[in-house]
Amino acid sequence: MCKILISGYYGFGNAGDEALLSSILQALLELEPQAEITVISGNPVETMNTHKVKAIGRFDMWKIYRAIYSCDMLISGGGSLLQDVTSTRSLYYYLSIIALANTLGKQVMIYAQGIGPLRKSLARATVGHVLNQVSHITVRDHASKEELLSLGIHNVPITVTADAVLGMHPVDTSVGHQILESYGVSMDRPIVGVSVRSWKGCTKYQRILAEALDQIHRATEAHIVFIPMQHTEDTMEAEVIAKHMTVTSTVLADVYSTTELLSLSSSVDVMIGVRLHALVFSALMETPCLGISYDPKILNFLHMIGEEPVGDLHTLEVEPIVAGTIEALERSTFTETVLENIHELRRNALENARIAIGMLHDK
Repeated sequence: MCKILISGYYGFGNAGDEALLSSILQALLELEPQAEITVISGNPVETMNTHKVKAIGRFDMWKIYRAIYSCDMLISGGGSLLQDVTSTRSLYYYLSIIALANTLGKQVMIYAQGIGPLRKSLARATVGHVLNQVSHITVRDHASKEELLSLGIHNVPITVTADAVLGMHPVDTSVGHQILESYGVSMDRPIVGVSVRSWKGCTKYQRILAEALDQIHRATEAHIVFIPMQHTEDTMEAEVIAKHMTVTSTVLADVYSTTELLSLSSSVDVMIGVRLHALVFSALMETPCLGISYDPKILNFLHMIGEEPVGDLHTLEVEPIVAGTIEALERSTFTETVLENIHELRRNALENARIAIGMLHDK
């Protein structure tokens, strides 16, 4: 029986990261059902209950040391762990876990990560030094590979795969329908889902997005439904935007599982997303989506499926959102080219687990 330890931003109620963990576990256990997996978590009890795996505390360093010492492989990822925009402290935390595993001679895989932005010279040098000692790196986009190469990482195999969530199995839409109906949203009119987040004091976009959503409703009579990916932060942001609107909208105010969010993504007709994993969920469920960029990871994902953002959070305009949403509602699906790109990314996403288990078998 192989022992795998997973390090990432887990146990904090972020739907995208919890979906990442679900997708990693699902893919690994389908290939290696007897694997013993332990997750480093901000809330070990919740992680154990939700994902049915062993979990240890994020800052319980003695347990982390013992887990690394006894494991066969450390997986770091997925997500955007190695960047210094949101938190330099978190960057060095994740690097310390990787460095300890390197020191103990363990196999280390950087799993489907998006690398960067890395703006500080010390951060760039440290990431380059630590990652040059791991066993294999998979990244979710080509820009991340280019960033790794610019850091001088040439001693380690780097494979471009895709966001791990795209490897999950699609889910039944009935759960999403039931949630919407419980909020009084009927399925007899178009439904536009909206996933927002607060970002570094950026508030100007709120009124612009509200005006765009008003115009979309007046032009199509669509229900406007805000879907939180991280409760309560996203719910609060959605309520601010909803108050700026002149038409009635619905803010979903509960905490939802990965399965429920995937089903909701399939239950709407179009998703307007600021959150990356709102866009990824929509792509997985083949629901047309429009991305609003606030970080390179949004651009990278949209480019990989063959789309462009409808705007940037700091320079957002009403017209592209309205026109893009109406066009997507009329088309009712992605273009054939985008669908082909999504199907290829789904295949690539499963390659992450195949590489990890292959490394263990080779050893």
